[in-house]
Amino acid sequence: QALKPMITGHQTRHDPHRGRYLKPQRLHADKAYDVPHLRKWLWGKHIGVRIARKGIESSERLGRRRWVIERTMSWLTGYRRLNHRYERQPRNYLAFLGLAATLCCYKRLLRLTT
Repeated sequence: QALKPMITGHQTRHDPHRGRYLKPQRLHADKAYDVPHLRKWLWGKHIGVRIARKGIESSERLGRRRWVIERTMSWLTGYRRLNHRYERQPRNYLAFLGLAATLCCYKRLLRLTT
């Protein structure tokens, strides 16, 4: 149910050098999104689909691309305040989310530079 609003809400970037807009080229998702009408809808938007089919493909091959997202979400859930959504105001939650993402990037940068 959340895939269509997420794709329509995803803003395209404008490339000033080429004078065109860049949109998502491909979508990687797990078996939960293996619904025929979603595949047709994405095909109509000219977005390539890489979704494991239920009962046919294993999700191990998709994991090569998705592990980056899973790892990042795992890092963010390490911050207790974000884990259970203590904040009621969305603006406060987004502020803490930005702070946690900044700390994750900083820690990763320290690890790469030392």
